Amino acid sequence: MSDANKKELDCNTSINQCECESHPIHPNVSIGKIITKVPVVLAELTLQTNVDALIKFPEPVLEIKDIKKHVKLIQCRLLLPTNKLFVKGFIRKNIQYASPSKEIDKSSQNTVASDLHSLTVDVPFHCVTEIKHFLTRPVMPEMNKRNEFDFFVSKPLPSGFPEKDEFQSNDLSQFHQESTQHYNELPFCELISSKIIEWDEAIDRSPLPNCAPLGEGYFTKLEEKMVLDLSLKVLQNQQVRISSATNDECQVECNDHCE
Repeated sequence: MSDANKKELDCNTSINQCECESHPIHPNVSIGKIITKVPVVLAELTLQTNVDALIKFPEPVLEIKDIKKHVKLIQCRLLLPTNKLFVKGFIRKNIQYASPSKEIDKSSQNTVASDLHSLTVDVPFHCVTEIKHFLTRPVMPEMNKRNEFDFFVSKPLPSGFPEKDEFQSNDLSQFHQESTQHYNELPFCELISSKIIEWDEAIDRSPLPNCAPLGEGYFTKLEEKMVLDLSLKVLQNQQVRISSATNDECQVECNDHCE
């Protein structure tokens, strides 16, 4: 087949999307008292931290148009065997703003020409809080152990000592140790929700040079203060005993037909 015929065949090929049927399958369920390993909620809490930051713009800013914020949590660590929770992250801010543009048109007493730009910054935050109430107690870590042991040795003494005496001690040419390591389950977090209350203020605002409408100005530095509320779940994988009494094929969907 020539290359031209192959290209023509490829161009004429089409795929028809069609629906396919599916049927539920009843799962095999173990009966009795079963021990399983699942994430267990240790605590659910809301914490509040304060953030103060200074943002510098790469160009003059006429006004802020919009600010979109997202919380990025990079660390949430329960420091066992204490109840201190260390939280660290960033607030991603995308700031859309208007910047005066002389290239578009010169300012007059009634108009200011500007174009739209955006600046994305990560504002860091961190705090340490105490979990005062556990829904489920965490499984505390088992400590590693190392124990040294020696063997008794008895040797004859060199000349200069009585013949009946012996050198008795441990063997310094050998080292014996028993060590135990425990691989504990590390608690982890899930971010449920976040709430940010912020206050932004330009700290170096100046009037526009030359001719400009009344009250118009520009700035390059923005001071912001934020109160951040985070809702978190602290979890840990634990072994839990559950009870399974039946493997009845009557599902919730067909309760009406299984009476």
